[in-house]
Amino acid sequence: MPRFEDLRLVRGAGRYSDDISLPGQAYAVFVRSPHAHAKVKTIDTSAAKKMPGVIAVLTGADYIADGLKGAVQRANPAGAIDIKLRAFAPEKRPVLEEPQYPLAADRVRYPGEAVAVVVAETVFAARGAAEAVAVDYEALPAVTDVREADGAETIWPSAADNIALDQEFGDAAAVRAAFDAADLVVEQTFVNQRIANCQMEPRSGVASYDATADSHTLISGNQGVHAPRMVLAESWGVPLEKIRFVCPDVGGGFGLRNNLYPEQTTILWAAKRVGRPVKWTNDRSESFLTDYAGRDLVTTAKLALTKDGRITAYHVDHIGTCGGQTVTYVPLSNAYRVATTVYDIPLMHMRCRSMMTNTVPTAPFRGAGRPEATLVLERLIDLAADKLGMDRVRLRQKNVIPKKKLPYRTASGLLYDSGDFAGNMKRMIEAADWKGFAARRRESRKRGKLRGIGISNYLETPVGIPHERVEVTVLGTGKVELAVGTQSTGQGHETSFAQVMADLLGVHPEDIVFIGGDTAKIPSGSGTHSDRSMRLGGTLMFQASEDVVAQAKAVAAKLLEVSEAEIEFTDGLFVTPKSNRRLTIFDIARAIDENPALAAGQKLQSKKTFTGRIPAYPTGCAICEVEIDPDTGAISIPRYGSIDDAGQAINPLILHGQVHGGIVQGIGQALVEDVRYDDNGQVLTGSFMDYGIPRAHMVPSFDIALTEDPTKGNPLRVKGGGEAGITPALAVVMNAIMDALKDYGVEHLDMPATPHRIWRAIQAAKRA
Repeated sequence: MPRFEDLRLVRGAGRYSDDISLPGQAYAVFVRSPHAHAKVKTIDTSAAKKMPGVIAVLTGADYIADGLKGAVQRANPAGAIDIKLRAFAPEKRPVLEEPQYPLAADRVRYPGEAVAVVVAETVFAARGAAEAVAVDYEALPAVTDVREADGAETIWPSAADNIALDQEFGDAAAVRAAFDAADLVVEQTFVNQRIANCQMEPRSGVASYDATADSHTLISGNQGVHAPRMVLAESWGVPLEKIRFVCPDVGGGFGLRNNLYPEQTTILWAAKRVGRPVKWTNDRSESFLTDYAGRDLVTTAKLALTKDGRITAYHVDHIGTCGGQTVTYVPLSNAYRVATTVYDIPLMHMRCRSMMTNTVPTAPFRGAGRPEATLVLERLIDLAADKLGMDRVRLRQKNVIPKKKLPYRTASGLLYDSGDFAGNMKRMIEAADWKGFAARRRESRKRGKLRGIGISNYLETPVGIPHERVEVTVLGTGKVELAVGTQSTGQGHETSFAQVMADLLGVHPEDIVFIGGDTAKIPSGSGTHSDRSMRLGGTLMFQASEDVVAQAKAVAAKLLEVSEAEIEFTDGLFVTPKSNRRLTIFDIARAIDENPALAAGQKLQSKKTFTGRIPAYPTGCAICEVEIDPDTGAISIPRYGSIDDAGQAINPLILHGQVHGGIVQGIGQALVEDVRYDDNGQVLTGSFMDYGIPRAHMVPSFDIALTEDPTKGNPLRVKGGGEAGITPALAVVMNAIMDALKDYGVEHLDMPATPHRIWRAIQAAKRA
């Protein structure tokens, strides 16, 4: 089924944050630090305040003077199994969660951090005045490389040696013993470089304040409305109902728009200060400076194996950066949980550290720890196969978790309930014509090209915020209102949620009115991330439909003058053997409108909430082929395919699109994407002129297939597909590249595998 929302969006009829204006609104422009690390000595706003059209110039000191606190972003997420616990245990070692003030008052900790905001009648007046704000900084040494943070200039006094988090998991002694007894140990360090969020829609928002009701309204595109509202309400010490958060259409999220941003807090506060609505729109230069970034993780890992190829132990040391502010440690917690992916690895020990650096904060980026973990393990397996002289596929087959072992408890404590890991790999090998690769390699050599093939199995551990809400109301007008606490950022919720609800109630998908993205219309929920929307929302829709059908049966029994037990709901109709009348759920809703006493004055309505975990483990296998020009290092991808078990596919068209998008983002990181800083902490990749993103010519047509190994974890059997494409992509592309370079003896390349980096590796190998 094609998506309902697409026609509206491609015609330019979408309604994004910047499309919305309020009567009498003013415009905000931020004064940003040119330094990566500096003390803020003085801020002189006098000249700016005198400029034409300026309404106010506000600083961090003004914010503090109003008695407002910084936002604590709940950096330490709930446990993956027990939501009463934290992913990282503060009782073992401190886990830093530093308040984030919207305007820096005393010190800036990353380039572009805001120190003041100008509110003016026009955006042009605000820009001019922002340039007139004079800030006296005392520049401090800056560190941008996570490997150099320990021992560098202290960024937060509460983080000794710039260590924000340091925790260990697993039986260290048992793992050491296994490595001592191993026939082979392979070890490598992998760099998951920093990634910019190249979303279609820059961040923006418009805020207003109702003095009569003492209430705030923020219209701004996020991946959810409830979580940022809760963080904001806590920092301001106001009741939740005093803040309304609205998300209209959102042009891309990818995880980095889950959290509250300083600019959102600032314009909401400024609107109250100036007594009129305040609007702000990010430009791309600001985006590259201040949008939360993804990845930025260095991992040293090693595998212990027997001489016949059995993996006996795994040791991983993750060093990630949280940047200049502690926004979230989710990528590290995910990387720990999913570390062993689909392989039967009995022992694992992991150390996770998060370091403070003078960079914009990091947050979950599509996959959030899973692509990073998959890259590390799949590359180590290829290295081990080379050392053992064993076929790469055979080594994987020897260690993959067999279906007969399910349910399977991993070394990190997860319980896999379903997944045909070996079967997926077998199907993908056949679909990709693995046996025919040798002939394709020979053909490439005739043209002077190097050709390589890579394989990667993968498994996801979608978790996310453990709360969701669904409200279903059947109207006599022939419509069903479906309010859900998730938020579409392009995933097609208006279509897929409507399909599910229509099927459950026996109506047409066009009859469903999807409602979301407004705290005034649905009081709780947790937005869209981590493949959670349909898994949690679908479960609640299923439960709500049972309530509504039961209510309708009671009314149908009165209308058909039979006992309730004699009413059946079949193929969307309420029937009884004692009558030839057939009632739809809309017939019953209209009857209630005409005679409310039929349902004791109640509508056909159900409100369902859930707080907890509904585990699911999407899985699959990807195979990629690359071709490299050895004279220039230029690389192309002639073939890429995957088999993905996302559970029951509600809408295969949407699911394929999600897989395609994830693959492209993964290819982008593997080949071209990289946020770079100079020695002073200045961003060198501050525009699309400097930052590489994948282009159409870089990717082939994908050979994608869906499969389903049913999960019993939820009534719709869904697992999730939003991260399916990206989770194996880094590993499979890099494995293919290293296979192509094998004849030169090149064993390792850091991402991105740019033509220059590949060319240098080839030249170094030739000299050696």
